[in-house]
Amino acid sequence: MKEFMMLFVGADYTDIGLSPEELQNRMGKWFAWNDKMQKEGIHRGGNALTPNIRRIVGKNRTVTDITSAEVKELIGGYYLVKAKDFDEVQEIAQDFPDYDLGGTVEIREIMVFDQ
Repeated sequence: MKEFMMLFVGADYTDIGLSPEELQNRMGKWFAWNDKMQKEGIHRGGNALTPNIRRIVGKNRTVTDITSAEVKELIGGYYLVKAKDFDEVQEIAQDFPDYDLGGTVEIREIMVFDQ
């Protein structure tokens, strides 16, 4: 089995104006998806990310603080999963709760270096 990262790209919930009830319902979907992956033994970790971003760029290490409103694509969180290949992770991603909000799942394989 290999390890993959699923990056979750989409709008910040506060930016799209979800009501407290909608937010609670949405979080329930996330918890159910997480529980399903844990029961299947494929979930290796993950977290949600705040909308605050600090970028450090270039040889001069220019620092810029930005918010979700200032970026085209906000990475809202990630999960690490184990699977045999991209197709299997794509199948796992079918239950991603935010497709209806225009959300995206980006799948990346974790690179393993021999020591």
